[in-house]
Amino acid sequence: MKFTLKKDLLLGTATAATQIEGGDESNNWARFAREGRVIDGSSPTRACDHYNRWREDIDLMAEMGMQIYRFGIEWSRIEPIHGYFDEEVLEHYREEIEYMIEKGIKPLLTLHHFSNPLWFEDLGGWTSPESVDIFINFASEVIDYLGDIVDEYITINEPNVYCLNGYFYGIWPPEQKSIFAYSKALSNMASAHVKCYQLIHNKRAEMEKSREETRVSFANHLRVFSPKNYHNLWHRFSARFMEHMFQGAITDAMMTGKCVFPVMRRGGMERGRYYDFIGINYYSRSTVSGISDGVAEGCDRNDLGWEIYHDGLIDLANLLSMEFGDEYPIYVTENGTCDNNDSFRSRFIYDQLKLISELDNRIERYYHWSFTDNFEWREGESARFGIVHIDYETQKRTVKDSGKFYSDIIKNQGVTDEAYKTFVEPSKYHK
Repeated sequence: MKFTLKKDLLLGTATAATQIEGGDESNNWARFAREGRVIDGSSPTRACDHYNRWREDIDLMAEMGMQIYRFGIEWSRIEPIHGYFDEEVLEHYREEIEYMIEKGIKPLLTLHHFSNPLWFEDLGGWTSPESVDIFINFASEVIDYLGDIVDEYITINEPNVYCLNGYFYGIWPPEQKSIFAYSKALSNMASAHVKCYQLIHNKRAEMEKSREETRVSFANHLRVFSPKNYHNLWHRFSARFMEHMFQGAITDAMMTGKCVFPVMRRGGMERGRYYDFIGINYYSRSTVSGISDGVAEGCDRNDLGWEIYHDGLIDLANLLSMEFGDEYPIYVTENGTCDNNDSFRSRFIYDQLKLISELDNRIERYYHWSFTDNFEWREGESARFGIVHIDYETQKRTVKDSGKFYSDIIKNQGVTDEAYKTFVEPSKYHK
């Protein structure tokens, strides 16, 4: 064996509803695509047709041995009109969840993953003073319908990425460019998480589900911010400033209720603990020489130009364990790479899981991003992250070599010499 997986580490995959389901015209990303804002001209209304092909996809997950699955629900399907909840859609999701459980796959349900109903967006989205109450009302309906069969939840996915791209850089819907809008949206999402954490625990308790079996957190996009030149004071200050503005403040607010600009305190945000596990979405490192993103010279990169830097995940995991308690498990709620030709993904998976398994950390779950190729937000269908290839014209699913390798790791609880020779040796990063 090249290495054996660490004891009790569960492996699976992750997706988001808007990126795979297809068919829904009433969310902000469908409108964004209709307006010609997606780089390759594609739309989430096609995606992977998962809303109709979910049995096929879950069967394939089961065949590949997936132990866990992080997935999302589409808010705009469930609440297409403000205050009206479509029970047929809720029943659809319930049937899907029951089927994955029947197949031996443990679900982790994401309530919000970048996508809003158009009516919510047109009310002001996450900058609206009503946004927190509206979201909590939505979450309440979902938990009432699904809370008896789902133990584990992500309230909100990557609030920092969503708010930075949508309200500061203005390259995602709603295309605003304002530090004040960024702060307002980030603050409201932090408040929504805190209240949603309490809501889920209270409703599950009413269903006579124990606090111990109920796990709630958020999917926190974390990066390593490294000064380009450590001896340059400006580089070091910039790295620290960007780390705080992008992830430090929102991490503290959503996990403990501590609010420091750009996160402002909202009503009901008392200091406390609002996590049962530490969720980390990790992809890359930023090399900083000013108030802008950068990539280290000569580093390995993926097809979007992001640095491949595996050590960062372990460093961040250990840092958060020290800060927020090493008694809490860590879920790697997303980790993966854009590799359009599947030429280095097997090596990526090998290198990351080897570090997780051989170094000291509290990581208990690894959700590879993603199961299938999908609608990758502003990049559209042009950026492929999946271990299963999607032919968007025919919707045919084909397990890639990296998917076969990942399945083999789960089956053998590690990487055999034969698997290494077959899948990893031919797999090379590019600069």
